[in-house]
Amino acid sequence: MSRKALIVGIDYYEHANPLFGCVNDAHAVNSALERHADGTRNFATKLLTGTGEANSISRRELRNAAQELFAGDDDIALFYFAGHGYIEQVGGYLICSDSEDGNDGLSLNELVAMANDCNAKSRIIVLDSCHSGIAGNAKPNDEHATINIGVTILTASTVKQYAAEVDNSGLFTTLFVDALNGGAANLLGEVTPGAVYAHIDQSLGPWDQRPLFKTNVTTFTSLKRVQPPISLEKLKKIRQYFESRGHELPLDPSFEPDSPNPDEKNNEIFADLQEMVKVNLVRPVGETHMYYAAMNSKSCRLTVLGEHYWKLVDADII
Repeated sequence: MSRKALIVGIDYYEHANPLFGCVNDAHAVNSALERHADGTRNFATKLLTGTGEANSISRRELRNAAQELFAGDDDIALFYFAGHGYIEQVGGYLICSDSEDGNDGLSLNELVAMANDCNAKSRIIVLDSCHSGIAGNAKPNDEHATINIGVTILTASTVKQYAAEVDNSGLFTTLFVDALNGGAANLLGEVTPGAVYAHIDQSLGPWDQRPLFKTNVTTFTSLKRVQPPISLEKLKKIRQYFESRGHELPLDPSFEPDSPNPDEKNNEIFADLQEMVKVNLVRPVGETHMYYAAMNSKSCRLTVLGEHYWKLVDADII
């Protein structure tokens, strides 16, 4: 699979106040995307950082890099930007190191047009900048986004909000990196854009800046693989142990290894069930703990999440 990511962080500005966490954020995102949790290659990244006068990022350089990113037919083309943002009546802009006025930065309308016209299967734009919520909208007061199939936009804030920095790091990017590193992973260890947004959304209260998520996709792609909380081998046993989604599996003291008469086969099953309990796939019936469900000859059944994964295994989707 061909996966490319352009990652940009600008702290240095010739004509605007400097920032102090955007370069750090870019490095953190680059580190999170370069490799999967098992060390295998994930994205081929290109990192651009504006750290000072000798290492600034001009509008031309940013525009050319974005054009190169969206010129191919990769599986995923991902654009990340941390820096100043600007908004006016005709749209929003990403401010570059050499920008004198906000509207001489890289136009978000132009950036989204590049993504819309790109032949990559998935095009993803992630923006940690003020007023970034305008991305995909023609004008600030236009609430209808225009993005083609395969395009996803995730922004740190709404059109009218600023993007906060906390401890020399963007609040949004801190949560974004946390999500990529496993905070948003499903039980297969896959991190999707939708799960990333859900993780960030749940981490911010109603009084905080509000992230925006805009997408036009037929299926979510995986941004990264992390260590799953339960092995696929054990996960698939859910169909073996439960005949149907509503089936209750009867237990007895022989399932518990510390009981007077443990059964080796039942002990192995019980160990798998305990693993499923830890990831909210299975729950005891009539007891608060699986130990007591076994010792008191009760049963266990699937949770709602367990029923979902049972269906996936039964349909041979996983």
